[in-house]
Amino acid sequence: MKAAVVWKAGEPMTIENVTIEKPKSREVLIRTAYAGICHSDLHFADGTYPHPMPYIPGHEASGIVEAVGEDVTHVKPGDHVVGCLSVFCGTCAQCTTGHPSLCESDTPKLPAGVARRMFLNGEVIHQSSNLSAFAEQMLVHENAVVKIDRDLPLDRAALVGCGVLTGVGAVIHAAKVKPGSTVAVIGCGGVGLSVISGALLAGAGRIIAIDRLDSKLELAKQLGATDVINATDIDPVGQVMELTKGGVHYSFEALGLQVTADQAFRMLRMGGTATLLGMFKPGSKLEFEGSLFIKDRKIQGSSMGSNQFRVDIPNLLNFYKQGRLKLDHLISDRIELEQVNDGFKNLYGGTPVRQIIDFHAEV
Repeated sequence: MKAAVVWKAGEPMTIENVTIEKPKSREVLIRTAYAGICHSDLHFADGTYPHPMPYIPGHEASGIVEAVGEDVTHVKPGDHVVGCLSVFCGTCAQCTTGHPSLCESDTPKLPAGVARRMFLNGEVIHQSSNLSAFAEQMLVHENAVVKIDRDLPLDRAALVGCGVLTGVGAVIHAAKVKPGSTVAVIGCGGVGLSVISGALLAGAGRIIAIDRLDSKLELAKQLGATDVINATDIDPVGQVMELTKGGVHYSFEALGLQVTADQAFRMLRMGGTATLLGMFKPGSKLEFEGSLFIKDRKIQGSSMGSNQFRVDIPNLLNFYKQGRLKLDHLISDRIELEQVNDGFKNLYGGTPVRQIIDFHAEV
């Protein structure tokens, strides 16, 4: 198969012909249809987060099942699927108490540095995020995919595997936003915009979008934001306090920066909850004003929207079919696999929402 390979952190990927094994017990071989380029991919490729080399990136994808190994029950060849990095076992303490995104078992995973499923000239090519989606094929555990209706567009479906799932899930599962409440979202990339969509689905009474790019703020309005703040030259906390007369019930930080994490906490009203979704640099420390905690303000993290993806992804795609969840606006550009390095460069400017790699898989 043709795949993008990272050989060294910070250096361009190369497109290689990689050998991939046949599926073993409970494994599924997928023909990749579309793969989104997420900022998380960049954090690993540039070395911010350590990763065994060489490896194939990519964790937000859709495709068509080509073959299955023994004991696979969830899918069969020809099924359309969405992949998710939140692979679950279904039997550990986290899974059996309703938290499959925090699965404690390595059994269903194909962790980097351990899995040996892909090779190039005899050298192991490591898997990333249990998927490695920047390739014409993916070999994964069956608990890394969910079957979807065949009439759903696979390009939109790919987006739901990470960014949309993370944003909407953070609203529904982690923060549990209540109808009529006020919500602020800092960072209007793929995840932040999906938080806005989730807040709209949850019935939030006011949704405030905060970013430094007017193009993204305009998109935020199209997706349901009632107010927008360009934080280039003003203090967003002061603006939020003025707009809401005391702060928001829920804030979401989707950038992974110390300054915006602090802003998310300071713009809370009494009893409010801040949810941090951005990937913070390993080793970085966050500081918050201690006195603000006295009036029941809270801060929490959320892994992949605290999802239950086998249920959440079909629900989200059903909302899309009903017109209640907008996904079309999220696709900034469609590129070929050979353009993947240009796609990563575009992320540094912050303009794209989601670039997707089109593998031209036959449907």
